[in-house]
Amino acid sequence: MKKIIVYDLNQTLYKKSSKDEFFKFICYKKDYKLIHSLQLAWMYILYSLKLINKTYFKENFYNYLKGIPPHKVEKFAKQFWNIEFPEYFREDMIRDIETHSRNGIEVYIITGGFEVYTKYMEELLPVKVLGTLTKYENDNYRIEGVACNNEEKIRRLKEDVKGEYELLEAYSDDKEEILYHAQKGYYLDENGDLHLVQKKEPAEI
Repeated sequence: MKKIIVYDLNQTLYKKSSKDEFFKFICYKKDYKLIHSLQLAWMYILYSLKLINKTYFKENFYNYLKGIPPHKVEKFAKQFWNIEFPEYFREDMIRDIETHSRNGIEVYIITGGFEVYTKYMEELLPVKVLGTLTKYENDNYRIEGVACNNEEKIRRLKEDVKGEYELLEAYSDDKEEILYHAQKGYYLDENGDLHLVQKKEPAEI
């Protein structure tokens, strides 16, 4: 049986939000105008008021990638992550990931960020990345299915493993379902401190 450990990316393994930081990076590269920032601020307001769901929010937030084909986004992602890594990553988690890999434990990063720019993490660490899947059509990115958050993370992991597995540990800055699906789920608070979540029955996926 495969032994697996899962890390969330944003504000967990990576100390910042890649969604926001990659947006800033693309704006710098493409010299975007103020109107794009105002449109995105409006999306944040709608999402915070729960007037739109997370999938709709992500799909529209990432409109700043409009007209940039996947191969160019992947090129920007390589540049971006090579700037951010390892300075803005948690050193203890990086050490743990490398140790787990040497001991034959499979490590996943499962994130709500689009795979088109998060997948490059596989080049920097001995991990497999599962993120929100998209298709590029009519010069824009459309989410395939739903955003990779909450219960969708568990479904994607099961789909990828294709067999029985033992989820030893999971780490996230949100008390999401995958923490309760693991033998030990760790919640990372705003101060960067880890807390073991109390076990409950995981949701059926």
